[in-house]
Amino acid sequence: MKSVFKPVLLAGLMAAALTTLAQPGPGPGTGPGAGNPSASASPEVRDRMQARMQRHMDRRTADLKAKLKLSAEQDGAWNAYVAAMKPPAVSAHPSRADMNKLTTPERLDKMREWRKQREAEMDKHDDATRAFYATLTAEQKKVFDANTGRPWSERSSRRPRKD
Repeated sequence: MKSVFKPVLLAGLMAAALTTLAQPGPGPGTGPGAGNPSASASPEVRDRMQARMQRHMDRRTADLKAKLKLSAEQDGAWNAYVAAMKPPAVSAHPSRADMNKLTTPERLDKMREWRKQREAEMDKHDDATRAFYATLTAEQKKVFDANTGRPWSERSSRRPRKD
């Protein structure tokens, strides 16, 4: 007689897994790491995060400059590139309570305004990168390409960073 224990056990485990997955999770804005940490963090925490990000950016910038082996003529373009790539000052977003006081069209307008600001900043970065890239030699362009972006296949298989 054929044993039915294994298929029944597998079916039970699958049912338990599906039941667990079907449970509603915590509401939005709850739990560790929910939402934008800098939006709800205290000014001290925000300042530490900004300082940490700035140190990281400074290290990467210095590393890239060393790898590019820039000539004296390229220093002006490099300085303009680095200045344009600096992140903007953190803008104070209204609290969730303030946003909830707005009507839906007003919230949509506020979000559209933020998107336009982010898009303008990205355009500034694009323009600065293109202008600097145009000053590089063919060998420097290869180094720049290798150090400023990852191929999509590597990016998708990369494990999440643990901080």
